[in-house]
Amino acid sequence: MPRKRTSTSEAPAMTQAAIRKLVADSVTVALEAQAATMANANNPNRNTGPTGSPILKMGNYKEFISCQPFYFNGTEGAVGLIRWFERTESIFSRSKCAEENKVTFSTGTLTDDALTWWNAYAQPLGVEQASQITWTELKRLLTNKYCPQTKIRKMEEELYNLTIKGNDLKPYVRRFNELTILCPNMVPNTEKLLEAFIGGLP
Repeated sequence: MPRKRTSTSEAPAMTQAAIRKLVADSVTVALEAQAATMANANNPNRNTGPTGSPILKMGNYKEFISCQPFYFNGTEGAVGLIRWFERTESIFSRSKCAEENKVTFSTGTLTDDALTWWNAYAQPLGVEQASQITWTELKRLLTNKYCPQTKIRKMEEELYNLTIKGNDLKPYVRRFNELTILCPNMVPNTEKLLEAFIGGLP
């Protein structure tokens, strides 16, 4: 039977503080070694990009509303709808509105009949799903609702026959712009747009 080893001097007991220091020192050494490895130019896992995630500041609803958007109730007619489109797009730009928030924020400015229409559209899909459509699609839906084909035909005819009255260019330009927004098929490109504009001049 092997003899038990006996020691005349017992190892001193380690205190909690000594254990913590040993662990902290080991972690520090390991982290420094890891940092040195990652800094090595030959390391394919090296992080060469900026630390942290870049955060793009996108506008929120409070910023959007603080820009005082127009409200649209559905009784303003085609011109009112155009002005609502223009004002809302201007506010999107000033408030740095993210693309995915445009429909949600803009439908918050619908009131009365227009709000009832939106709720009827959104209810079967669910508000979350309905708000996933694009701003362009929302404009198309609103134009179809508040500018029926009979009105569009009348406006196309007006655009076709639009001429300047006297020497006052300002009302002509304003009405021309309104009609071209509502009748995009009449001026599908810049050439047609210029042709139509010049055609109304004396």
